[in-house]
Order: sequence, then C-alpha cells, then structure tokens
Amino acid sequence: MLWEQFTQSVRPLTQRPAVPPPASRPARAGHAAPAASAMPAAPVRKAVPPVEPIERRQKQRLARGMVAIDARLDLHGRTQAQAHAELLRFLRRAQSDGARFVLVITGKGSLAGSDGSERGVLKRQVPLWLREPKLRGYVSAFEQAHIVHGGEGALYIRLRRQRRAD
Repeated sequence: MLWEQFTQSVRPLTQRPAVPPPASRPARAGHAAPAASAMPAAPVRKAVPPVEPIERRQKQRLARGMVAIDARLDLHGRTQAQAHAELLRFLRRAQSDGARFVLVITGKGSLAGSDGSERGVLKRQVPLWLREPKLRGYVSAFEQAHIVHGGEGALYIRLRRQRRAD
C-alpha cells in the first residue's frame, strides 16, 4: 500500500536541453561575453610513453662495442630501498649528462639462500622499477645485457632525451 501511494506521487523529470560549456557558448546579441574564470588552467602534461625493449640491432651494436655505454651502476650488496634510491639518482644524473645508453648491474642472485631467505631480489625488482611512472621519464627502453656485459645479471637501458625547459 505504501509503495502504491509513493509511485502515484512520483512525476517524471522534465528533460532540459544540454547547455554547452561557457567557453563555446556564443554571446547573445546585446550582451557581453562572460568574463573568463579567474583560475588559471593547469598545464597539460603529456603522458610518458611506456618502456619498450631495445631493438635487436641496437642490442647487438651495444654488445659488440659499436655503441658506447655512457655510464655504469653496480647495485651489488644494496638493500631494495638503497638500490631504488641509487638507481633514481643515477638515471637523473646520466640523463642530465647527456648519456644515451647505460648499464645497470643487478647481479644474478640464486634460487634461495642457505638460511631460506629469498635471493636475486634486485634482478627481479629493477625491471619493475624501470616501468614505474617515476622512472619512465628517464627510461625509454631496457633489455637484458649481452653476456659480455653481465648477461642475466645486468640491463642495458636507453635513456630518454632530457626535456628542455621552455
């Protein structure tokens, strides 16, 4: 009963025509256009493209020494927190110095430590870190290094060109 009383008192909403946003609305004759909002528009930032693998030919040229490795970072013996902070500092510095390719040595690790602890953590974590938005601004591509540069325990990283401040 209560429901019937309620449904009888309900009326449909009237449809109103959609109103265009103020910037695109034409001014009416005899009326001045509305003043622009006092709030400045936020700068539009382009999304950083995803990190990709290094092309096969480029990797071959790196392995053969035909393309220079501009800087190296060895993360052996660091904790995850230390390694992450050092990697970020290294990539910033290398990019600002104009480096194009860098080598990051993570170490190969092993399956498990004798005390049951997990090993090879940096080998697994560094590739994940390189895909984070915080580091993608520095890294355009990365790939496991050739055996002459450390193989499974190292990564070639191609850096993005530094954006100029306009």
